[in-house]
Amino acid sequence: MQHTISIITQTDRQVTDTKSVPFGKVPTEHMFMAEYRNGAWHSAQVTPFHDLTMSPLALCLHYGQTVFEGMKAFCMDNGSINIFRIDKHYERFCRSLHRMCMPMVPKELFMNAIKQLVQVDADWVPRDEDGSLYIRPFMIATEDRIGVKVSDEYLFMIVCSPAYQYYSKPLKVKVETTYVRAANGGTGTAKCGGNYGGAFYPTQLAREQGYDQVLWTDSVHHEFIEESGTMNAMFYINDVLITPELAGTILDGVTRDSLLTLAREKGIAVEERQISYSELIAAFESGVRVEAFGAGTAAVIAPIEVIAIGHKEYTCYTGKDAMMYQLQKELLDVRKGLVPDKHNWNNLI
Repeated sequence: MQHTISIITQTDRQVTDTKSVPFGKVPTEHMFMAEYRNGAWHSAQVTPFHDLTMSPLALCLHYGQTVFEGMKAFCMDNGSINIFRIDKHYERFCRSLHRMCMPMVPKELFMNAIKQLVQVDADWVPRDEDGSLYIRPFMIATEDRIGVKVSDEYLFMIVCSPAYQYYSKPLKVKVETTYVRAANGGTGTAKCGGNYGGAFYPTQLAREQGYDQVLWTDSVHHEFIEESGTMNAMFYINDVLITPELAGTILDGVTRDSLLTLAREKGIAVEERQISYSELIAAFESGVRVEAFGAGTAAVIAPIEVIAIGHKEYTCYTGKDAMMYQLQKELLDVRKGLVPDKHNWNNLI
């Protein structure tokens, strides 16, 4: 079924200097929205950005049926706009929706909605080398009924915001061994709101202790590293790039997958496996160079400078010749069209 998207534009808001504004604070002029009711999608439209009106009984406000994605558009070297790996983001969005008992968005509707929204707000895509347009598709349950049930009505929306460097400096993190982000059989692989809300408290405790984020550990042994805050965790030790395997509690990161692919093409040994904090301690205490970083859409690569394990802090390598920066540059070159796109990751509009 073809979904016609109506477009209502406005021109009274001009592109502003957003580089000094915190991430996600300034929306672009327009947004996309579509309603799901009676088993079908209706009223698909790109419309001027505006606030929502919904019933206080809307199920999303009570039982957590909320799912989102995060992707980016880049201004390429030739002036074209590139939406990076939209297909993989769509696939992950669908997996999250399925896990949360929410209706699928047809691929044609998802793709066209993002492309038309970015095209309408093309002037908001930063031209700076370190800039991009962050794209946030999301869905919420809107049926107005208090009662523990799967909603019959939903709102699918897309909003955008110019984005620059997510973290201004390398991070200090602590290994979290009391609280957990996810457990086997839970929603760790879904981008649902509850995963992030549940992470706030231990992260807040870490910040009160002087750390920027936590390194999550597994729910059974509290020993094996899972994610770095809201990002996938990666380590480069003894010329091997190590990252926790996707075993049911870790998000299938698009940046993670991209970096692993580029690393393998560079001839770097890659291991997707469990890595314990005991293994990290052994590496630090042996004196070898340890690189640690988070990988995600918003930050791309977030270097980790300090890892606190128990009462001891260990220093990671963050020099300019670090492998993580080489991988970051290679990924940026693909996104900007400076090197051939061998994997058809770029979607030009």
